[in-house]
Amino acid sequence: MAWDFFQTLSQEEQSAVVDEAADEIASALTFRQMVDVDQLTPRAASAISHVLSRKRTDAPRDAVLSMAEQVVGRVNGLGVLLPLLRRNDLSEIVITPEGQIHLLKKGAHDFVLLNDPPLDAATCARMVEALLRPTGRGISEAVPAISAKLPRVESLPGLKGGARVQVLHPAICPSRMGEYSINIRLFEPAPVSPEKLVAWGLAPQEVITSLLACVARQARMLVIGGTASGKTTFLSAMCNAIPKSARVVKIEDPEEIWVDHPHVITIEARKAPIGSTSVVDYTLRHGVDDAMRMSPRWLIVGEVRTGDAAAALFRAQMSDHPGLSTFHADSPGAAVKRMSLIMLLDAQIPMLGGKELFAQAIDLVVQVGFTPSENKRRLIGVWQVAPELKAGDVVFEQLYACGEEKIQPFTRR
Repeated sequence: MAWDFFQTLSQEEQSAVVDEAADEIASALTFRQMVDVDQLTPRAASAISHVLSRKRTDAPRDAVLSMAEQVVGRVNGLGVLLPLLRRNDLSEIVITPEGQIHLLKKGAHDFVLLNDPPLDAATCARMVEALLRPTGRGISEAVPAISAKLPRVESLPGLKGGARVQVLHPAICPSRMGEYSINIRLFEPAPVSPEKLVAWGLAPQEVITSLLACVARQARMLVIGGTASGKTTFLSAMCNAIPKSARVVKIEDPEEIWVDHPHVITIEARKAPIGSTSVVDYTLRHGVDDAMRMSPRWLIVGEVRTGDAAAALFRAQMSDHPGLSTFHADSPGAAVKRMSLIMLLDAQIPMLGGKELFAQAIDLVVQVGFTPSENKRRLIGVWQVAPELKAGDVVFEQLYACGEEKIQPFTRR
């Protein structure tokens, strides 16, 4: 009889039960509690039971759990994102201003469309509020773009490594639907082993072993590639060659790289709060400068994005500090040109001076990316950098090309 009564509840009445239960538990939850489904679901089920009891009705356990799932989605605002964050095969989730969800699987080159019909504006707004909750910041026309970081949550495989979030307001990302643009970059949940690079088919075992030996010999390595090409993953694996006794300082924006060593310090860049007059931006350049005063044995910069950060890193690596870093470029030549240009724009270093810094500070350039024929991540090439310019340009000697079984010896200069 109780089940028959429950079945007669209208959609509006069921929604009212869900709303009432959500209101009961929402105010006392932290972000981790909100996304920890294993803990939140039974809590939501208990709240549903209490609401039904006050209404002098009952429902089978399956029905209570079904309503509890709605409470979970309502409380944390993530809705359809929750099942996606339970997966461990995704590297990126994006939601377009039209409400379409696109997924990028690990190792894949292109996104695939998930949903049809698209999400509505209210659902997207709740997602944005939930994603930005850890920062304590809100998005608006006055603050139309926000970068945020999601904490690591062990109960959700997709968030075991944390994530980076970028949200754009409809004011600067117009569309017919007028919704937010959301990008969630999921981080690796554990240190990346060199064996994984071989298992993924990135390069032969002998090549990976040789590159690890170069790092162990304190070669200063720059990993380049396009967006989602695997630069950070490759750099993480190379960190395994750093001696366990070394003091390592990482500078990142945000923290993403796992270094499985006993003596690691992480410095994380951050944006100043909007409207603050006493707190300023803390950039990668500040992080590198501060790291140099912390007696580092090794420096790791997650991704060089600005010219002042590049200049600070190069100066550090020229002063006998081995380092690993990544940069967005599709060839060694493009890396030199772009780095020289941003150092000119951001640090007022002449183009020729930027090239000199590159040649003096980098030993090896390693490019990862997707091969057109296979559409798979591969080690595209490895180049040794000559310490002196020739005719005003950086000189490269290629040691490895995709498809080869061996790599030419690295000559320590």
